[in-house]
Amino acid sequence: MTDKTRALISILKLQPVVPVLVIKDLAHAVPLARALVAGGLKAIEITLRTPVALQAIRAVANEVEGAVPGAGTVLNAAQYHQAVEAGSQFIVSPGTTLELLDVARKSPVPLLPGAATPSEVMALREEGYEVLKFFPAEQAGGAAYLKSLSSPLAGTLFCPTGGITPDNARDYLSLPNVVCVGGSWVAPAALVEDGDWDGITRLAREACQLSVQN
Repeated sequence: MTDKTRALISILKLQPVVPVLVIKDLAHAVPLARALVAGGLKAIEITLRTPVALQAIRAVANEVEGAVPGAGTVLNAAQYHQAVEAGSQFIVSPGTTLELLDVARKSPVPLLPGAATPSEVMALREEGYEVLKFFPAEQAGGAAYLKSLSSPLAGTLFCPTGGITPDNARDYLSLPNVVCVGGSWVAPAALVEDGDWDGITRLAREACQLSVQN
């Protein structure tokens, strides 16, 4: 196991659920991250789907004590470099390209690459990746599908993301090949828009209780 793999696992094991955030208003970034950290969710994935995403990562990295910010929806080398420069401590991609693998190989910041098929998992294992994002989880076959990969692809850990809810999160977290799940339900748009940070902290605490003993 490489040092970067160990670093990534240590981040993903901080909590059972990694919040997947789409931040549209930069003013929301810091109070939202503080609310999540207060509820026990320290590792936070901020997706690069909005114009303020990189600024949001930088603000969280600089201003939120205890937060471990990461960048999601990273699609190319330029975004990878920008996310690292902004303060991301981990990088998440919905899939994998040769360009991403090349930049990740040279960067000290670990990549959580996406995979949805045995062939994709095997190809990433050949590149030295032992921890992958299973995406889109529900649409790709759900917990039953991921369970079926645990024996033939033993030694691979996954962070399922995509369609994960409080109702099905434990189905994934009970699997031996799942380290955590990614989910957006801990920061619903309505609560963020209303600035209901206490409500988000409550959801974060509830998410922390989803952990099950494998």
